[in-house]
Amino acid sequence: MRPKRIILIRHGESEGNADGEIYSSTPDFRLKLTSKGKEQAKEAGKELKNIFGDESLYVYVSPYTRTRQTFKHIRPSIEENIVRVVEDPRIREQDWGHLQSKKYFDEIIKIRDAFSTFYYRIPDGESGADVYDRVSIFFDTLHRDFENPDYPQNVLIVTHGMTLRLFLMRWFHWSVEEFELVRNPKNCQIVVMELQPDGHYKLIDNLRRREKLSE
Repeated sequence: MRPKRIILIRHGESEGNADGEIYSSTPDFRLKLTSKGKEQAKEAGKELKNIFGDESLYVYVSPYTRTRQTFKHIRPSIEENIVRVVEDPRIREQDWGHLQSKKYFDEIIKIRDAFSTFYYRIPDGESGADVYDRVSIFFDTLHRDFENPDYPQNVLIVTHGMTLRLFLMRWFHWSVEEFELVRNPKNCQIVVMELQPDGHYKLIDNLRRREKLSE
């Protein structure tokens, strides 16, 4: 029995979102939520409760600090729905390598966007294609979990912007060009996939898009 909904959410505003200079002193996986990010997560929890109602819920969370904190502030609103929570490193953010200055990262972003968001491999880090591969392996676990007859009615995946987009690309078989036209969701934006009578999922689409890749 497949779940009625698979819901993905990007973490709340992080220290890195608020101030890019922090990447020179703090590893990406240790970045925390800002006060604004915590409030975003609390509001997202209320919105998720309205979606789930009394239905059961299985949660997968990236182990990065900002995603764990996002779920911490979501959780009080949906505590009664939760059947199980699993941390899974395969849904972490794209690896960016070592500590570097904001200037360095800004230059890498320019090079990556000019070359290809999907194919460009960050020095000492990952390409979008690398993230796609580990998300594909995560799918194996997801589908095995779905085979449990007692699996909950809903899935919540707390992850990151790039990883969320690559999850959708893999699930809906987007081309590389289609993927690169989709922008990252906003912090704590909720992305809903609903099961249809034909057994397929429909993306309730509120994602931002570029009109062309040069934007």
